[in-house]
Amino acid sequence: MELPKFVLADNTDFPDDIFIIHLDFPRFLVNLENDEVEFLEDIEANEEDEVSEEMEILIKLAGEFYDREMERYAEE
Repeated sequence: MELPKFVLADNTDFPDDIFIIHLDFPRFLVNLENDEVEFLEDIEANEEDEVSEEMEILIKLAGEFYDREMERYAEE
């Protein structure tokens, strides 16, 4: 099965929060309400530099994904 790069999530226990989950490496969850990031896997020491450089881009892409999804919901 092919997985999407990002998925949108919410949870009634956190009614003000909207989450984007990144399913490629590095797997992480970003809370768009406060920009907190939680990694879903351990990052090896030798991967930290690569991951930190990529995270700024991935966070931006997560925001763009959210904006696109909201536009599509508005069209329905």
